[in-house]
Amino acid sequence: MEITIERIAKKKTYTIGRMTIDGEYFCDTLEPTWRDIGWGRPGRKIPGKTAVPNGRYAIAVSFSPKFKKWLPLLLGVPMFSGIRIHSGYTPADTEGCILVGDNKAKGTLYNSKATMQRLMRKLASRPLGEGIWITIE
Repeated sequence: MEITIERIAKKKTYTIGRMTIDGEYFCDTLEPTWRDIGWGRPGRKIPGKTAVPNGRYAIAVSFSPKFKKWLPLLLGVPMFSGIRIHSGYTPADTEGCILVGDNKAKGTLYNSKATMQRLMRKLASRPLGEGIWITIE
């Protein structure tokens, strides 16, 4: 399964993206600010306030002690750990993770819990043994 997030709005306090799964639009995303220092190097990280660097990462679905439920976890993200995809509505709801939902107002998501449930069903429906990858651009 291939997930792609195309960042379409990099603002001062948040980043909005469009998530596709296997080439089909799935939902919008909300992340903290992307901090790019340029010259092909990864962005400057401010803990809890920085979007994931562009790249391709494996995803494992594992139990989150913080959220007390099974959630997607991005693996091998440079300078980051514990990056998950989960529900949330504003930049205050993420400390570097990717939030999912419908972006209908600046810097805000709607229907996030329902979108997260739909994402988990989609991930569970993949063929047994098929990996999950995410490309962030």
